Amino acid sequence: MNQLIIAPFDVADYLDTQEMIAAFLSLCLEDENPDVFLSGLASAVRAKGMTEVAKKSGLGRESLYKALSPGAHPRHETVRKIIAALDLKLTVAV
Repeated sequence: MNQLIIAPFDVADYLDTQEMIAAFLSLCLEDENPDVFLSGLASAVRAKGMTEVAKKSGLGRESLYKALSPGAHPRHETVRKIIAALDLKLTVAV
């Protein structure tokens, strides 16, 4: 009997350009549930590399993992550091 093996899907595997990451995070922000954005941000960080983002943000890897874990409530300052380390900026538009 053949077994069907399905590899786990990770959106981070598809976030391969700055434009793709920005569009993805913009869509995540549209959701009312703040955990959707936090999960999207975690995917973007994985796409860029946890070590690189930790270094650029000035956060320790452990702090970065903790801030991006499900159910976390990272400070605004932490989110801004992560966004900046991704070479993005958070804006509001009409």
